[in-house]
Amino acid sequence: MRLNVNPNRMELSRLKGRLATTVRGHKLLKDKQDELMRRFIELARENDRLRRQVEAELMDAYRDFVLVGAITSPEAVMQALMAPSEEISLEVTTRNLMSVTVPEMTFTRKQELSGADIYPYGFLGTADELDRAVAKLFELLPKLLRLGEIEKTCGLLADEIEKTRRRVNALEYMTIPQLEETIKYIQMKLDENERSSRIRLMKVKSMMEQETARKAALRQS
Repeated sequence: MRLNVNPNRMELSRLKGRLATTVRGHKLLKDKQDELMRRFIELARENDRLRRQVEAELMDAYRDFVLVGAITSPEAVMQALMAPSEEISLEVTTRNLMSVTVPEMTFTRKQELSGADIYPYGFLGTADELDRAVAKLFELLPKLLRLGEIEKTCGLLADEIEKTRRRVNALEYMTIPQLEETIKYIQMKLDENERSSRIRLMKVKSMMEQETARKAALRQS
């Protein structure tokens, strides 16, 4: 479907310039789409690897908590864990990734804990399984935050890829073909007008030559 324009040379020149700009824009968007896909695939692979690791470690810690529940009363476990030994702050900032604003999470521990410092309770009256579970969750926290950051980034990139894909398809299958068809139509009309003008000039020239020949014949007679 061509555009509804006047078939003249000024319009032809304008549409050719618009087509060149649109083709360049289409290439840039296609390059952006390809790079977004590359980044998305990289993050998706990291997300899959990290999720498997986190799930395995969470299940491991959960098994220790199940064992604790089998040998210790829930009240005793609650009392042991009700006063955490450390304070953690989470800061969420943003960064630009291929024109997409993605989150960047940073958590800060008020103090670096290690060894027995990570346990918010005394060892007397608690099970070894509880110690292992707390230690595993202590080590797992950075991975959980990183997993949340990656999953959110993947979701935002997927949305941007879909938007870019629609724009690329609109240019590739609608805008560019419309411009090309309209340019072809205008060029055809201009060629027709040029041929018609040439034919008229040839006829006028022929008539003038015939008139000149007739006058010359009359003078000779």
